[in-house]
Amino acid sequence: MAERRQATDEEARALASALRLRILRICLSEPRTNQEIAQILGRDPASILHHTRTLVRTGFLERQEERRGARGAREVPYLATRKSWLLDVAERDRIMLDTFLEEAGLVPVAELDMTRLGLRLPAAQMDEFRSRLQDLLEEFSGRPDDPNAPAWSLFFALHPDPNRP
Repeated sequence: MAERRQATDEEARALASALRLRILRICLSEPRTNQEIAQILGRDPASILHHTRTLVRTGFLERQEERRGARGAREVPYLATRKSWLLDVAERDRIMLDTFLEEAGLVPVAELDMTRLGLRLPAAQMDEFRSRLQDLLEEFSGRPDDPNAPAWSLFFALHPDPNRP
């Protein structure tokens, strides 16, 4: 299992934005320019630049080698460092859930593979369940991206069941 550390206040603030989490996903395996990010998100490049700079300053995005665009303009692509995978963010608010709902809302429902499962396990078995899930996530997160394969996203939430006290 990867060693995680507590996020600094500045890192936690940088990750406290659904838009920034989406930018990290966009730049996960392919360097993207500010213009490309803005186009994918349907946003103004000037507003995206602020978020990109925040992610670079906090080490979540890394500036790549400058290149020339189609019209000869200077372009700076950015690539996600995957640093967020190694952090614990104490302020667990709704940002990750909001990001998931925003992204899932862009996908046809027929293409969402969803399931729900109710469990009643003793503490030791619940610890085992969590540990095995984390190990599986760690294993697959460490595999190299195949640029020819379709891109997938996973959101996993484990919570007490409010319907079954």
